[in-house]
Amino acid sequence: MTRTFELNAYLGERRRLVDEALIRALPEAGTADPGRLKEGMRYAVLQGGKRMRPLVIIAACEAAGGTAEAALPACCALEMVHAYSLVHDDLPAMDNDLERRGQPTVHVAFGHAGGILIGDALLTQAFAALMRGADKVPPANLVAAVRVLAHHSGVDGMVGGQALDLALGQDVHDLGVLEQVHALKTGALYAAGGALGALYAGSDPDTVRALETWGLKFGIAFQHADDVLDDDQKALRAQALTRVDQLVGECDAIAAPLGDRAEPLRAISKWVRDRARDAAAGVKAD
Repeated sequence: MTRTFELNAYLGERRRLVDEALIRALPEAGTADPGRLKEGMRYAVLQGGKRMRPLVIIAACEAAGGTAEAALPACCALEMVHAYSLVHDDLPAMDNDLERRGQPTVHVAFGHAGGILIGDALLTQAFAALMRGADKVPPANLVAAVRVLAHHSGVDGMVGGQALDLALGQDVHDLGVLEQVHALKTGALYAAGGALGALYAGSDPDTVRALETWGLKFGIAFQHADDVLDDDQKALRAQALTRVDQLVGECDAIAAPLGDRAEPLRAISKWVRDRARDAAAGVKAD
């Protein structure tokens, strides 16, 4: 591209599309709201956030020749899975966080049992959201999308990563072990994002696998950057920063055959590299 790609403008516009789609995809809180579940679901999802997982879906979909609008059902589904995981992570039995994004966490606002049920409801609602606009996706791709989301959300993905993270704690001294945690806990949902974007663009299996791999590598780099921002895993700081550069290079190599359509993917991977470097230099980003 001859012009400079404006990542912030790109992300802002597509984040608006995602937020509007989430409002439509979540159940309306009203009189028929058992135990304030619907209210709690909207509270958990609509309190803000970077929406990076759905934004990766859109960038992957566009890189594969699709549109942002085509990707929105998958965006909603993945963001609901992410939100449910945060609701459960915040519970007293796990991280016991009392505040998120400047607001009381879900279990503080709706009770401990309410937090469990709201998370459960978001997980199941995610698969309903995935089916919105199903007539516009090839049937084989839709089946694959369900399989991808289930796989990367469960014991072989995000949930397994959380269990491993709880078992290992914050004093890991082996980069390979740390990246195993990052690949499952964070990388899995980004891998799902890359694959879902390609699937909702109607892509062939090779493109789906390539963008799934892009998402996994990006997700590991993203978590390394977060560790630097949060001052976690100090023993592996230097190695982690080197790995961010390597992983971003691998992401860019995957995106290269997709040409100009993959410019957003390249800008997003550069963003995570800059985020890690800025954090290491003491510049705190959100």
